[in-house]
Amino acid sequence: MNIKIHALADVQSENIGENTMIWQFCVVLRDAVIGKNCNINCNVFIENDVAIGDNVTIKPGVQIWDGVTLEDNVFIGPNVTFTNDLVPRSKQYPAQFAKTLVKKGASIGANSTIIAGNTIGEYALIGAGSVVTKDVPPNTVWLGNPAKHTGYITKDSVILNLELTDKESNIYQFVNNELVLK
Repeated sequence: MNIKIHALADVQSENIGENTMIWQFCVVLRDAVIGKNCNINCNVFIENDVAIGDNVTIKPGVQIWDGVTLEDNVFIGPNVTFTNDLVPRSKQYPAQFAKTLVKKGASIGANSTIIAGNTIGEYALIGAGSVVTKDVPPNTVWLGNPAKHTGYITKDSVILNLELTDKESNIYQFVNNELVLK
């Protein structure tokens, strides 16, 4: 199997797909599952109850705690923060951590915070520095603290305003749950 693990990484899991690269100063705990063709940048911590799909990019400074699932083709920007305990207390642990799901093709910008228990829909875009406090529907753009719905985004990364219009005034519509030119 062709997996590249930097000599300065602490990777305890054997559940890692082909062509995945794990850079220096990463910690991956034993029960974590990581798909193929992923790029796990330096200084990333991945806990046990974590599932990461194929073709995922995780930039430096990210911690992925128990209960987080990243589906295929997800992008996680630098220093994105996931939470998993809605009422954290030192040395007190919930019976079960809240589950967070980032669906296929979604992107989360640098320094965003994702509050536990939320789902980020397919191909959604979370702008840098945003704080996600509720579920994010597919193909939507969210910005701010707390993050607010500010537009839409196509599968091909064309950003649209709330009226489904791009910067060239092309109008899009949803067809079979996909944004296409009208």
